Amino acid sequence: MDFIIKAFQESIRVKKAFFDDPERMELIKTAAEYCIESLEQGGKILFCGNGGSASDAQHLAAELSGRFQYDRKPLYAEALHVNTSFLTAVANDYGYEEVYRRMVEAAGRRIDVLIALSTSGNSPNVVNAVRQAKEQHMITIGFTGENGGKLAELCELCIRVPSENTARIQEMHILIGHAICEKIERTLFPQ
Repeated sequence: MDFIIKAFQESIRVKKAFFDDPERMELIKTAAEYCIESLEQGGKILFCGNGGSASDAQHLAAELSGRFQYDRKPLYAEALHVNTSFLTAVANDYGYEEVYRRMVEAAGRRIDVLIALSTSGNSPNVVNAVRQAKEQHMITIGFTGENGGKLAELCELCIRVPSENTARIQEMHILIGHAICEKIERTLFPQ
């Protein structure tokens, strides 16, 4: 039971450390504003990540393209890994490090936003996607752990979670993503 209590305590500590840093909190607002501006111009929000971060990417895309807090028109948001035929073909033919880069090249436009999730900030396929997005003049936002990795250097905006524990980082990525989704929804579809 001690490890369960410890997990909750650590999760609370990470959330509090993030919340107590006004600069980190401001990054969430800025990320949402980038997304709102893109969507208002007819753009889309693309997400990418691996493993649990892929699940988080798909989850957040669904909050925007489906609904979040209330019924409203759908927004164009997609996780880049959901087309398994594309993913496996590109991984087989070009290597796994190319799967997201090629989809960004095909689907990304200047007014779009790429949100790249990587707890280390160093996942080669995610880093390559960000590089491609930058070539196409897209806005790039990274969700990472404390170090930020390569994404911290590449992204216009990098939201670093103050932890090195993958589970705690991913918990925060969902909370950050939900805050961004709520800001987008309330701004574009005020009730």
